[in-house]
Amino acid sequence: MPHLAVSDVFAKYGKLEVLHGISFDVERGEVVSLVGPSGSGKSTVLRTLVGLTPVTGGHVDVDGTSIDYHSARAIKAARDRMAIVFQQFNLFQNMTVLRNVTLAPTKIKGRPKAEVEAEAIELLSLVGLADKRDAYPDELSGGQQQRVAIARALALKPEILLLDEVTSALDPELVNEVLDTVRRLAGEGMTMLLVSHEMSFVREVSNKVIFMDKGRVVESGPPGQIFDAPTSDRARDFFGKILRG
Repeated sequence: MPHLAVSDVFAKYGKLEVLHGISFDVERGEVVSLVGPSGSGKSTVLRTLVGLTPVTGGHVDVDGTSIDYHSARAIKAARDRMAIVFQQFNLFQNMTVLRNVTLAPTKIKGRPKAEVEAEAIELLSLVGLADKRDAYPDELSGGQQQRVAIARALALKPEILLLDEVTSALDPELVNEVLDTVRRLAGEGMTMLLVSHEMSFVREVSNKVIFMDKGRVVESGPPGQIFDAPTSDRARDFFGKILRG
């Protein structure tokens, strides 16, 4: 049974249908990457999974249990199991790094402060920022702020981490420090679904790559197959241009 199963899912922004019956599976411990041209629906997939974009058809199952996206309680339960990190860091500028990471577990989940802080310090070590626990976001580089955002998502103890173009807002020299964090999480067996335009990184870290276009899954498979021997004309055209560039 897949850890995450997306089956014939449709989604809309207002009256505009943006996902047209997409289906894919993610096994426990896998890293699955969504790639494709801008506007193909990659980020929408992540937003749909956590209930930020309305599902209008199909279903999503986590460990065989279907998520009812018409139920606020079910969406909350889904967000307990899946955490998303966006392109923008969205940190609280008036709070220290440690406070940013511990806020949701203590205030939303009501967990003991001392326990949460101890875990947060471990997470900051994991993302290479243990020495920045008392710093404020404006004292950090963009790459450091994004790593804090990843630690903050992990503090919620998600089963599945969703990463939406987490390097796109960064200067080129800061990209690798964030990618190193994702590599570390992959090495530790974190189930991840990521959207990225860093094709060499996608090839390196992914167990499976899903190519999307115009709100549909065009094809999917191991990185070597998708990058080197795509079966669809659309994927061949896309990768031919991207990889030559």
